[in-house]
Amino acid sequence: MSGTLAIFCSGQGGQHPRMFSLVEGEKEAEPIFASAEKFLGTDPREYVKTASDEDLYSNRSGQILCCTLSLAIRAVLRDLPDRIVCAGYSVGELPAWGIAGCLTPEQVLALAATRAAIMDQASPQNAGLAGIAGLPDDRLQSILKETGTFIAIVNASDNIVIGGLAAQLDLAISHALQLGASTAKRLHVAVPSHTPLLQSAVDPLLHALHILQPKQPSPEVRLLSGLDGEPILRIDDGCMRLAREVSTTVNWQACLQGCREAGVSRIIETGPGTALTRMARNALSDIPSHATEDFHSVDGLNQWIA
Repeated sequence: MSGTLAIFCSGQGGQHPRMFSLVEGEKEAEPIFASAEKFLGTDPREYVKTASDEDLYSNRSGQILCCTLSLAIRAVLRDLPDRIVCAGYSVGELPAWGIAGCLTPEQVLALAATRAAIMDQASPQNAGLAGIAGLPDDRLQSILKETGTFIAIVNASDNIVIGGLAAQLDLAISHALQLGASTAKRLHVAVPSHTPLLQSAVDPLLHALHILQPKQPSPEVRLLSGLDGEPILRIDDGCMRLAREVSTTVNWQACLQGCREAGVSRIIETGPGTALTRMARNALSDIPSHATEDFHSVDGLNQWIA
């Protein structure tokens, strides 16, 4: 197959009871579900159908579930092109490393559980993330200064995610709406990821990565760093970047631009949700983009990719 496919691995916040419906009966995905069960204590396909909202959106469960879905989607993809670009949004960068051949699926899931525990220990109580869209930069900077919040993720010039304590986030949301934001709301994430509030998580996460001894990305995969959209060429540098991201702003806008520069001809988002697809359609409107949740069968998904 000709062309370059981009695989986007989604982050937390979009978990839902039917998130595994596309792949839950596929034999290629069974080893992924079996590995995830070791960390969740139950089959992830059943977990999402019976878990409370608190459990479904908890940091540990959310990270494991999102990684499980991305890895399961990759397991059912057939006849991929010779060139792949892979990028992960927040925790989605872990399965992106798996798809790129840097880590095995079980290592990805183990790292997700470890990463969540490290982040939970570093995180202040009653904190999280909020999304704000539709404000110019000067108004946004004013809100950040007034509320003591931080930019966690840059999706576009007027679409960002901020992190901070709950009271600070609520104040920032109120200010943003008063100043004309088109969207300002809390996200289903329990820690202020990608902000200086998690600085103490960086070194333990780097240590955990070194223990896993990840490999160089596969030659056919261009693995983009969430810090700046640049390809990871040396695994030691990649480990440092991945560890730093828990306390440093993620630049998803740069990852989208990195896809443009790599000559991507189509984009598939693994889910859960369709947020990355919507962003891709806004920023890269000439490149066909779909979320796996747009498809009713694995055959249909593979036919579109082909």
